[in-house]
Amino acid sequence: ASMWIGNLMLIILNLPMIGIWVKLLTVPYRYLYPAILVFCGIGVYSVNNQTFDVFMAAGFGIIGYLFLKLKCEPAPLLLGFVLGPMMEENFRRSLLLSRGEFTVFVTRPLSMGLLIAAAALVAVVALPSIKAKREEAFQEE
Repeated sequence: ASMWIGNLMLIILNLPMIGIWVKLLTVPYRYLYPAILVFCGIGVYSVNNQTFDVFMAAGFGIIGYLFLKLKCEPAPLLLGFVLGPMMEENFRRSLLLSRGEFTVFVTRPLSMGLLIAAAALVAVVALPSIKAKREEAFQEE
């Protein structure tokens, strides 16, 4: 019910302001970008009232820009940050249950099948780029 009420309030508030939102799109990017950065900095600072949080957000912004320039895909990185801790926790749990034996991952049919499927997916993704690099390396001039 709160979602419906919230959406109704947004419609009531935003319909008269459509003209303002359209005019906001005509603002040059060189003016809009610094304003967005300032508001982001204010929001980050207001969470804990610490300047370290602002510097950390700026650092992650720089890292994000470097990843963009290096043409790293953001989706796998985000997926790794979200699922990485859960995977590590469950890996530790499985090693505790197996008393430190790594063979538990290859002796059970389900875990072996999942490992084979993961290796096959990595191979399917990596082989075209390896093949292209080989063709480029062995190309005669």
